[in-house]
Amino acid sequence: MEFSITIFLDLLGTFAFAISGLRLASGKRIDWFGAFIIALVTAIGGGTTRDLLLDVRPFWMMNPMYFITTGIAFLSAILFKEKLFRWGSTLFMFDAIGLGLFTVVGISKSLAMGLPFWVCVMMGTITGTLGGVFRDVLLNKVPLVFTRDIYALACVFGGGVYYLFYKFGFSSDITELMTAITVIVARLIAAKFHLQLPLLKPINENIQKK
Repeated sequence: MEFSITIFLDLLGTFAFAISGLRLASGKRIDWFGAFIIALVTAIGGGTTRDLLLDVRPFWMMNPMYFITTGIAFLSAILFKEKLFRWGSTLFMFDAIGLGLFTVVGISKSLAMGLPFWVCVMMGTITGTLGGVFRDVLLNKVPLVFTRDIYALACVFGGGVYYLFYKFGFSSDITELMTAITVIVARLIAAKFHLQLPLLKPINENIQKK
């Protein structure tokens, strides 16, 4: 049961991240094939990196549903573009949902391999953020994770919630649900109140002031 729930969350996150990739690609004058590649990289980039670090076969090589799910997201974007991309908050919402779901999947898969929990949190963060980094680099943008509000830290917060629920013996379903909600809510709060880490100031600017 736990395995099937993990796959469901993974596929849901795949759809959400694929949509976010397509939303950004839609303004870059690239063709349909290029848009599909952007969607696919956004959806599987983080999980692929995680699996390579864990020395296991990348998940999408054993289940075609990830390609199919990305294809469904692509068709949805083509057929319902006006409704999906009408509001500027669409990208943010799909990105936040994907971030929360992928964080859960990364932590769960790593925990199942018996890794220390701090490693599991790192794997969850990588799963949630790296696809977006690859997307932004391919689209010649500064990666969102480096520039906007609280992003990767939201995954870390989610990891802390996962740890607490896991240690107190809650079921995996509740633990994963609360972790995903924590990450998503953390992103919403950070965006609403513009919570950010301090920016790194140019070194030359500090030297000139002296």
